[in-house]
Formats: sequence, structure tokens, C-alpha cells
Amino acid sequence: MLLTVVVSAHRVQGYLRAALESVTEQLSAESGPADLELVVVCAPDGELERAIAREFAERDPRVRVLVPEGPWDTGAARNAGAEAARGSYLLFLGGDDLLLPGAVAEMSARLAEGRPDVLRLGHDRVDWWGTAQPGEDLPAARNQLFRRAFLDAHRLRFTQGPYDDVVPVHRAAFLASDAGTLASLDRVCVRHRVRRTGTFATTPGRAHFAVIDAYDRLAAGTGGDHRIPAVRTAHLTAVLDDPGRIAPADRAAFFRAAGLPGRYAAHRGGEAVRAGRTRARGIARAGRKALRARAMRAVYRADLRRPLDPCLAVYGAYWNRGVACNPAAVYAKARELVPHIRGVWVVSSRHRDRMPPGVPYVIEGSRAYWRTMATATYLVNNSSFPGGFTKRPGQVYLQTHHGTPLKTMGLDQLPYPALTKGVSFARVVAHTDQWDFSLSANPHSTEVWDRVYPSSYEQLPYGYPRNDILCNATAGQTGKIRAELGIAPGATVLLYAPTHRDYREGFLPRLDPERLARELGPGCVLLVRAHYFYGRSAGPATGHRVLDVTGHPRVEELFLASDALITDYSSLMFDYACLDRPIITYVPDWEAYRAARGTYVDLLSGRPGDTPGAVATTEDELREVLRSGAWRSPDADALRAAFRSRFCPYDDGRAAERVVRRVFPVPSS
Repeated sequence: MLLTVVVSAHRVQGYLRAALESVTEQLSAESGPADLELVVVCAPDGELERAIAREFAERDPRVRVLVPEGPWDTGAARNAGAEAARGSYLLFLGGDDLLLPGAVAEMSARLAEGRPDVLRLGHDRVDWWGTAQPGEDLPAARNQLFRRAFLDAHRLRFTQGPYDDVVPVHRAAFLASDAGTLASLDRVCVRHRVRRTGTFATTPGRAHFAVIDAYDRLAAGTGGDHRIPAVRTAHLTAVLDDPGRIAPADRAAFFRAAGLPGRYAAHRGGEAVRAGRTRARGIARAGRKALRARAMRAVYRADLRRPLDPCLAVYGAYWNRGVACNPAAVYAKARELVPHIRGVWVVSSRHRDRMPPGVPYVIEGSRAYWRTMATATYLVNNSSFPGGFTKRPGQVYLQTHHGTPLKTMGLDQLPYPALTKGVSFARVVAHTDQWDFSLSANPHSTEVWDRVYPSSYEQLPYGYPRNDILCNATAGQTGKIRAELGIAPGATVLLYAPTHRDYREGFLPRLDPERLARELGPGCVLLVRAHYFYGRSAGPATGHRVLDVTGHPRVEELFLASDALITDYSSLMFDYACLDRPIITYVPDWEAYRAARGTYVDLLSGRPGDTPGAVATTEDELREVLRSGAWRSPDADALRAAFRSRFCPYDDGRAAERVVRRVFPVPSS
């Protein structure tokens, strides 16, 4: 076997899938079974990483998963992967690295020309905005191949603790250079995805002083090799200049510990120039901000000096459209478990009529709104609060989200500029910095949120509170809802709920609801619900067998009233799956939608876990699916079961309770 790729996976749940795909796609395309293998080393506490890795191992026998015992250590993980490897050469990647397309073929061709002990690879890095830059000119484990027999002969192993690759990487380079077996491949093969938060490299502190100790060990192990001072100075300077590693208060101490005091004054001078430029930009921004909302903001700033109210929580949903979704379910459960905490909703003036009687609310942008935002201890929303509020120390912000991501979200939308229409991704990231908790409906959501909203919040893998009613509803409740909608007993009810199109204005259904209901016969009722972006109506009223339910306040009640869901790219399908009722995917513009928006799940693939049931791409196909009974066939049932297993593992009717008990101070019983 030529090559073993060792991937160490720790706290990379949002990045690992793409890392493994970058390798396995090349295993399939460019090599035979005997040429390559992938060894994924996961932490014992990394449940989601282990699940992702094992998913790949189940599909491909060339993928193996290791879970070493004990606390996580990157060096130990790499050593474990090397010991399990069967390849003649080893490549060590992290879970946030990518092996670029064609890299395996290029590396194989270069190795065919000769058998170097170390092959240095071209590499680059890309930040969370998608901006690619050349890789750092410092040897690292990720950017070179090592001949396994060479490492074993010289007993080169990764060390424990931070900067585990300094000693083995440099020693390997020195030894190979002396032997004339150090080679290079002038082609970018590896891409490192720089993460905004959650890594050792983005956590300033004295733990980074360990790089100094690493070079001391290197010097001791090589007898003071004359090449060490140059590489040591380059590496230590790079660490010092990285604000994610050495905090300003520790920089002088780092210089002294590193033995570089003569350079500190010059470094501080350059730093002062950069700080002055930053302050000037900040002053300019502050001036523009004050001009926009001087009067209200002045009052708000005064309110920010008031003490926080420990018994006040503020809720919002769907950009101030009223009581809905996960925040509504959390609000209801909080009233039960923490009744001493008063909940107040934020609503826009044009939606105030949606507020149920007796539910406290404030109008967005009003004086009462700003005072509430300034003094509430708890903040709960499924989108964002308006106006750019200042989150205070002591405030607790729960972001519930409002759907499992089928289409690209957050920073994954960067490749689709036409879609985002001038969205400020800097503001998106600033918003995520306010979150303390991010609610996850399923492992897929956890993966995506972790990557596309990069910040330091805590993920809550609890399921969606809005779906509790779907798990707990009785037949009597369902019958009552159907009666209130005017649906005759025994009718077959189909809910048609398409999502909006970013590339099209207004609601334009891709089917004729009245014709469909007529062709399905008198026992069928079609409920039509347009996306909330299109207002409260799907269009002109039709007949008694086609009901416009766009304005209905709770989509969960429409789920309960229906026998099946017809949808396209709406995240409603993931919630509806809780009911274990048929889901029909109707996607007449699949290719256009994927090109314009991008998707995470291939609804048309027919793979278990991706496709929730019967599929139609034309109106004729949809009618045939319904008339033939394919929508509730054994094949459709099997697909739905796999879909539910993947996307509904947390839905047990108690999500709201779990959320309230984690976020609010619930008295012990």
C-alpha cells in the first residue's frame, strides 16, 4: 500500500465530513484498493465525530476508525494512527484540513520518480470568509509525506502537548536533507481551513509558551543542530505575531522566555502603529453610527447602566412576526417551570395583531423595546433581534434557529453572491458572537451550525421544542384541529407547503392546486401554505377542497391535521418526519435551486437518509405518485424511516423542558 492518510478529529464536528470526503473521493477516483487507506483517530468524548467517521467506514473498507483511550492529545492520536497504518507513506491531516482534488494523483506520480524519505507538499489556507492565502512557510505535519520506515528507523514520534509536531517534523527534515532524500512537490495539495474560534490556535494564553519548550527539546535531541536558530526564530516570531496565540499582556514575557529581548522594542513600535490605525477606523465607525440613531441610542445607553432584571426574558421569532416556532414552545414551558420569570415578546407594528390576548409585548424600535433589551437577563430568538442591541455581561442569549438546514446557511452562502444581495457577513458573525447557546435539532444541524456560525457558544443537541406537540398530540386534539379547519371526517388531507425562491419574487405555486384536488377526487382536501416571506395569503381563495392556510398561526397544527406533506426545499420536511407520515418531494426546479442556493442534502438521490419518500419533478409525476399510491408504498415507508433516523433522533416530546432546564434557573423539585 502506498499511502495512509491519518486524520486526527477533535472538536471538528462541522468540518470533519468535508475533510474525509476530500480524501475518500480521491480514493475512489484515483487509486485501487491496495494503494491508499484512511485512518480517522477520534476522541473518546467526540460522539458526533465518531458517528461521522464510522459512517464513512461503513461505506468504504479502506476507512478505519480508531478511538484511543484517555484524554485527547493530538500527538498521541497521530502516533496511534501511524502505528495502525499500512501504507509506505504517511500524511497527517487535521479534521479541518482538506486534500485538494488531484492531490493523490500528483503525489503518486512524484513518488514514482523516486522514493524520498520526506516529500514536502504545496499548501495554502483559507479563512472563514473563504479567502485563500499561501500557507505559512513553516514545516508542519499536514504539509508533507513521511516514509513510514524512515520514521520508524529514527524513532520519530509526535510529542505530547501543544506543538507536538515541532520535534518530529524538523528532525525528519534535517535527517532527510543530510541524506539527500528530502524532496518537494510544487503543487498545492493540502488546504488548511482556519477556524475563527474553538481551536488552540485561536485561544490566547501562556499555553503557547510551549513552542519554546518544543525547540529546546529539538535542540537537545539533535545536539544543537546549526539549522535550529533560524527555524526557531521564524516560528516563534510567527506565534508572537498571531493575536490568537499570545495575548498582549504576555508578549514581553514571551520575548524574555524566548531569549529575544533585543527585538521587543521594534515589535512594540510596529504594534503601536497598527493599533493606532484600528482606533482611527473605530472612531470613524462610531461617528457614522451616532448620526443614524443619536436620540434613541442615547436613551438606550442610559438604560444599559440599569441593573439586569433576573426575572425578565425577551422573546422574538421570524424577524418580529409574533409568537411562533421554538421560542413560543420555550416561552410556554418557561411559564410552567419558571413562572417567576416574566416573558415579553418583540413584535413589529405591522404584526401586532397576531399577538394572542394577554401576552406581553413591545414594538420593535420603541422606547419600551430598548429598555427591555437593555435590562432583560434572558434573550430567546429563532432569527435576530432588531436594531443592533448591545449584549451585556450577564445576559444569556439562546439562538433556537427555525429549521434544519437543507439549503446553505451562514458563511456557506459566501459562494452565492446573487443570493445574499449585499448581506453583511461581518454582521452575521458579530451576531453569532452574542449567542451563549445554539439549539440543534439533529446531528446534521450541529455539524452545519458549528461551521457556518463560527463562535464560542454551547451547542444544545436537544431537538426542537416546536415539535413536542407532534410527539405528544392525541387523536382528540387532531380531530379538533381538523374540525376547526372545516375538514369533513374521513377526508384525505394533503398539506402543500413550498418554500420561497431567492431568485423569484412573489408566491407562484408550481402546480394547480384546484386541478390537483379535483383529479384526486371528492375525498381529498388540499391545504396550501405559502412561505411567510410572501405574507398571510397564498392568493385568491379557491374552493372548499383547497384551503389557503398561509395565515394559520401554527404550522404544527396543520401538520397534525394532514395525512401527508408535499414540499420542495422547505425545512418543514424535517419536522414533519416526527409524525412518521408520508412526505412527497416535489421539486420541478431542482437544478436551478441547487445552482442558486446550494444544498446539503440531495433529495433526488434515492439514498436512505437523504430522500424522505416519493419524488416528483413534474406536475404529471406528482399526480401519478398520488393516484398510484406510491406516496405510501413500502419503498416510500423505508426511505422515510431512514430519514427519520437521521434527522429526528432527539424528538421525544421533551425538548422544551430540556432547553428551559439548561438555560433558566429552574428550582430543584
